[in-house]
Amino acid sequence: MEEGLIHYIFGALTVLSVLGIVLTRNLLYAAFLLVLTFLGVAGLFVLAQADFVAVTQLMIYIGGVLILLVFGIMLTNRIAGQAIITQTSRRLIGTVLSLALFGMLVTIFQDFSLPSPSNAGQSVQKLGVAMVTDYLIVFEVVGIVLLVALVGAATIARFKEEGHG
Repeated sequence: MEEGLIHYIFGALTVLSVLGIVLTRNLLYAAFLLVLTFLGVAGLFVLAQADFVAVTQLMIYIGGVLILLVFGIMLTNRIAGQAIITQTSRRLIGTVLSLALFGMLVTIFQDFSLPSPSNAGQSVQKLGVAMVTDYLIVFEVVGIVLLVALVGAATIARFKEEGHG
């Protein structure tokens, strides 16, 4: 009974924060509501015993992408001197779709039962071992590609600042 209630709490947190994103006109408030959405989704992943996906959700989306988005909005807001407001013209469609998603989640979770936690941490351990044994070359190549992309982005940004591009 408690597990079902916790699912409903995380599902409601996710759906209500998405509904808030759809209805707000302030981009900074939408970004903060996106934090709640990502936390709700991470909680649902934890309850589904997908610990690695939940931690990845927290580290990459909240720790990286969303913080970058919030800083971008805040710095842009400070430069222009006025609040950034969106011109949303499809609020009714967004609200209806959010409520439909909430209804679908409620219907799905009514008959949902958690699997037994017999091997809860072993999938993460197997994934870690596979990344440093079977897929080591692919893992290193992805790291190099990300490094090249970071250096390229810094180079492009520097040329635009100096007026060369």
